[in-house]
Amino acid sequence: MNCIVVDDDKMSCKILEGYVNKSSSLNLVGAYNDSVTARNILTQRQDIDLIILDIQMPEMDGFDFIGSLGNPPNIIIVSAAEEYAVRAFDFNVVDYLLKPVSYGRFCKAIDKTIRYFTRKEAPNTGEEEIFIKKGSSLVKLKLKDIIYIEALENYVTLTTQDDKFTIHFTMKAIENQLPSGIFIRVHRSYIINKSMIQTIRENSLDLIVGDTIKNIPVGKSFRDTLLNDINVMAR
Repeated sequence: MNCIVVDDDKMSCKILEGYVNKSSSLNLVGAYNDSVTARNILTQRQDIDLIILDIQMPEMDGFDFIGSLGNPPNIIIVSAAEEYAVRAFDFNVVDYLLKPVSYGRFCKAIDKTIRYFTRKEAPNTGEEEIFIKKGSSLVKLKLKDIIYIEALENYVTLTTQDDKFTIHFTMKAIENQLPSGIFIRVHRSYIINKSMIQTIRENSLDLIVGDTIKNIPVGKSFRDTLLNDINVMAR
């Protein structure tokens, strides 16, 4: 995987560069001490698969950096601050590492990224089947039949044309299991089947659910990714 390192701490940046160069699965394209320069590089290159990113940086912090990218690649956050972890996962980062980062912990994050990257790149038609527990039974369900998924505290609900299933899962975990060619996260609480979209508005979209329309909110940090992921024809 082609990757870049973005960290304004020069010592930390050097350590991460060394870790990348030790990893046979990674190719270091560049290391940058400011996010503005890194963003300019990303606008020129479309072959970056992974960004190893600090959060606290001048001019543009890590969150603003991610938000400025229309379709960001895989991202691993490396930060000295633990308090940003929850917010980071709202940006769909693959992992969050606390400084000082050991090489063993770094390798674990890279292995996780490779599994995630491979899963996203694999072709998927939605014909794959899963079994969902309902009461004392297991119900077979094709992935493409899921219309949307909604987060409810420690549970998620999967809605189809005819039924609704509640399972004990986190949104991040289920998002990592779903094919990105079919599903996209549009809000911290919603993942939707792109083929079921009827209308997209400024802050929401409509899905076709049987004979009804379901309105789903679209989070600000997810909107650009959504628009870049669908075919838009405009005058």
